Amino acid sequence: MSPVFPMLTVLTMFYYLCLRRRARTAARGEMMNSHRAIESNSRTSPLNAEVVQYAKEVVDFSSHYGSENSMSYTMWNLAGVPNVFPSSGDFTQTAVFRTYGTWWDQCPSASLPFKRTPPNFQSQDYVELTFEQQVYPTAVLVLETYHPGAVIRILACSANPYSPSPPAEVREVSFFSRWEILWSERPTKVNASQARQFKPCIKQINFPTNLIRLEVNSSLLDYYTELDAVVLHGLKDKPVLSLKTSLIDMNDLEDDDYEENDDCGMDNLNKKLSSTALREGPNNGYFDKLPYELIQLILNHLTLPDLCRLAQTCKLLNQHCYDPLQYIHLNLQPYWAKLNDTSLEFLQARCTLVQWLNLSWTGNRGFISVAGFSRFLKVCGSELVRLELSCSHFLNETCLEIISEMCPHLQELNLSSCDKLPPQAFNHIAKLCGLKRLVLYRTKVEIEDYDVIASMIGAKCKKLRTLDLWRCKNITENGIAELASGCPLLEELDLGWCPTLQSSTGCFAKLARHLPNLQKLFLTANRSVCDTDIEELACNCTRLRQLDILGTRMVSPMSLRKLLESCKDLSLLDVSFCSQIDNRAVLEFNGSFPNVFIKKSFTQ
Repeated sequence: MSPVFPMLTVLTMFYYLCLRRRARTAARGEMMNSHRAIESNSRTSPLNAEVVQYAKEVVDFSSHYGSENSMSYTMWNLAGVPNVFPSSGDFTQTAVFRTYGTWWDQCPSASLPFKRTPPNFQSQDYVELTFEQQVYPTAVLVLETYHPGAVIRILACSANPYSPSPPAEVREVSFFSRWEILWSERPTKVNASQARQFKPCIKQINFPTNLIRLEVNSSLLDYYTELDAVVLHGLKDKPVLSLKTSLIDMNDLEDDDYEENDDCGMDNLNKKLSSTALREGPNNGYFDKLPYELIQLILNHLTLPDLCRLAQTCKLLNQHCYDPLQYIHLNLQPYWAKLNDTSLEFLQARCTLVQWLNLSWTGNRGFISVAGFSRFLKVCGSELVRLELSCSHFLNETCLEIISEMCPHLQELNLSSCDKLPPQAFNHIAKLCGLKRLVLYRTKVEIEDYDVIASMIGAKCKKLRTLDLWRCKNITENGIAELASGCPLLEELDLGWCPTLQSSTGCFAKLARHLPNLQKLFLTANRSVCDTDIEELACNCTRLRQLDILGTRMVSPMSLRKLLESCKDLSLLDVSFCSQIDNRAVLEFNGSFPNVFIKKSFTQ
């Protein structure tokens, strides 16, 4: 046979695949156009008029810049009508998340990423908002007033937070409420910092909702993003699809065409986790010839759902996919909307050797019970070294007791934004003698005197490397003195928004003289920071990489130049609202020190 024919066969298959993909792309575009037409027709119909409503309240969020006892820069500002829009600039009446950029990933306190995190999951923070009326969404508008571009996912939930029980049509689908992605996009850089009305093209869903979730990624931003309000447009009655649209099913798209095609219900994940049916085949192919360790290494690159799918192909790969060594790192945060007690039960037998476990954002609204979490940890907690439980609102005192009993080797525990835990629950943490990292941001830990705590830390934690005292209201120069003398290895210290600290007491100069290893120092909103403090840092803390002196009125360009010349590794310098540092000085610094990101912000 001529060698041309095999080549023609290959080309034929190539063109077939191209045409098939093009047909699917065209079908998708045609469906979206039909959806827009339906949306437009629905708006003009008097029988199904469009409802436009602002968020009624903020019911959950992962972080915010402001204080729990204030409205400035807090997520609660997203409720109601706009406070700022269409104005641009830095305003306290907006909602601001805790971090931006990549600076936090470059700090000594930054944790290593989990293996097997799917590449399409890049959410860093979230906020959930409720609306007065349940509607079938036709549009979601986000009013951004400063450094826009952080929103990367918008989801809708079938549950009505104001109803004691879910609607009958939802109960038929699943016992649990269901999340569905309305819109999703990878993080992209927005070059303008001005206000904008962000209105992505959303997917039509088959249930009404009054619970919307925004997920954000601020890693590409040059400063904190500020959100003012969220507007939900929707129809009271379910819109009727045209014949042309109804013939096209979004779920018919392949995974490589659209990664988010699966809805966020429980069934899909649990089917993948629990399926033990193997396809019939004569043998295991060439995998029989590969060493066991090599197959394990190859499988390390698969995400959790892919690993579960592969387990169904043959007995050999099933054995590999169920090997506990594949689950040393288990990141379940990307599947927060799908995970429940049944999921944990299916995973339990495979996770007996798990060392890193991430359950952040999971289990809320009854998806995971205390009993389900306890059963899982009793089987899988003995080897745990790191446990991430940020925003896991199912936790109660019993859960912390179980953690203290079942996880004797635990070194890292993250309970940030677990704001429903009662204060007495944290007593159980004292039993974890090997802890090296503890995150208690936005929890109800009751501390009356931070100086006492600082004194104890200085006396007992001689090897402490990082300490975040953000918004500690009553720590004084006495506590700082104990920290400076007792923890000489400190590399990172956040004293932002600590109003009782005054430079005139010499506390900041003492820090600089006693902590030569400092790489990050945040003195945010402390208006007393002065030239003497900056010069002490320049002289003693030459390894400094990040310095935030936002809001000080007493630092001159001359002292900052000394700091920039002395600290060769400096990469971030925030001088926003520093009255003596004008734009001309910043431009001069940018020219002389191009490797330093110098942030100068002001209210417009």
